Amino acid sequence: MIPRVSIQTADFDLSTEVAKLRAADKRVGAVCAFVGTVRDVNDGDAVSALELEHYPGMTEKSIVGIVDTAMDRFNLYAVRVIHRVGKLQPLDQIVMVAVTSAHRGDAFKGCEYIMDYLKTQAPFWKKEQTPNGAEAARWVDARASDDAALGKWD
Repeated sequence: MIPRVSIQTADFDLSTEVAKLRAADKRVGAVCAFVGTVRDVNDGDAVSALELEHYPGMTEKSIVGIVDTAMDRFNLYAVRVIHRVGKLQPLDQIVMVAVTSAHRGDAFKGCEYIMDYLKTQAPFWKKEQTPNGAEAARWVDARASDDAALGKWD
């Protein structure tokens, strides 16, 4: 059985992960996946790299709770979340959320729900590096739009 949540430095392959997620499950009528990548600009400022930190154990436990809630709420069959940590460059993949369900509506909602909660509730710390060097690095906070997206699930 594949783990539902992985925190890792290594990159991932979406096709491989989705194939493993839905392997031999004849109930699956829908698969929805989201992949987030590092941008080279944030809030109008250049980004040369993104460093992600976390507390091992605590982070996984938090995300498993998010996944468990989504599975119950949206009738999901399987979920796979991969979140990378360490130093990443623009265009690198950061996060993958993939879900299976009988129907597309539950799959879309489940994937979006998990991603909205990851953005605001999962304990990750993000620091953007800029072309201006270490003295211009900045910590990234959740955006108001992320908090607003979370509010729709109440």
